[in-house]
Amino acid sequence: VTLEEEIARVIPVIKGLERSIKIPISIDTTKASVARRAVENGADIVNDISAMTFDRQMANAVADTGAAIILMHMRGTPKDMQKGDLSYRSLRGDIVEFLDGKMEEAEIAGISPENIMIDPGIGFGKTGEDSMKLLKYLSEFKVLGRPIVTGPSRKAFIGKITGGGPTERIEGTAAAVTAAIMNGTNVVRVHDVQAMKKVAAMADAILRA
Repeated sequence: VTLEEEIARVIPVIKGLERSIKIPISIDTTKASVARRAVENGADIVNDISAMTFDRQMANAVADTGAAIILMHMRGTPKDMQKGDLSYRSLRGDIVEFLDGKMEEAEIAGISPENIMIDPGIGFGKTGEDSMKLLKYLSEFKVLGRPIVTGPSRKAFIGKITGGGPTERIEGTAAAVTAAIMNGTNVVRVHDVQAMKKVAAMADAILRA
């Protein structure tokens, strides 16, 4: 959508949320101007699926506002990321190298390391097998020294295993969320919040046992 339309969609929602909840608010955008306006109106975290690649002003916007940022790995754009060659020289190695470089860019721009989270980008320019491998070996991303964010919710690779459309993938999502938590993720991004809150509580309890 256009910059103007995106701002018109999200800013009133952020203002409303900021008045009624006390938990941190995340704005999902690749546009620096949207991120800046969102933080000025109450957002705390910028989730950029392009890792500051689509808009070169994103790093400055985040640094200027003091927001936290989630840097995600993706090849291509959402329109073409699942088309063409999905092979990697080294799946985890390539992603670690990419995220490490983006973390360095962020820090050079003035973003505090403590304000950076990383996301390996499950389902973004990866095969279903790749996405499952990322969940299985998620702990390898701890080498970057930053909190790990994982978003397996309702993804197509789950549907290939369990069948059904996006809204019918809750059981598969629960299994993927559990695997992510057991393998070291700090944050999960989900659609079915009420159900996944219980899944996360159980996985956390097992880890603490």
